[in-house]
Amino acid sequence: MIREYTLAAAAGVALTVLLELLILRTGLFRDPRYWVALAVIAAFQLLVNGVLTCPPIVSYDPAEILGPRIVCAPVEDLGFGFAMVTTTIALWRRAGSAPGER
Repeated sequence: MIREYTLAAAAGVALTVLLELLILRTGLFRDPRYWVALAVIAAFQLLVNGVLTCPPIVSYDPAEILGPRIVCAPVEDLGFGFAMVTTTIALWRRAGSAPGER
């Protein structure tokens, strides 16, 4: 059975990593500041996910997710967060407009 949400999250993570490593090549994954920023963003993402998914304001079709949850949200949500934040930072760095990159 293909879980669409899981597949989309995995594809987002894979494409983001490939974009950085093969095309943009900003060195983002070697920068400790990136990992600190990602941890801070993930903490706030989990907080917001908890507010939205525990009541539940937002619900997920169990047939479309793996099943494991963190703060009531599917683990796939962290993959989407990683993809969005990492792609944005990598594109900023590549364009030379990321904070601390001038």
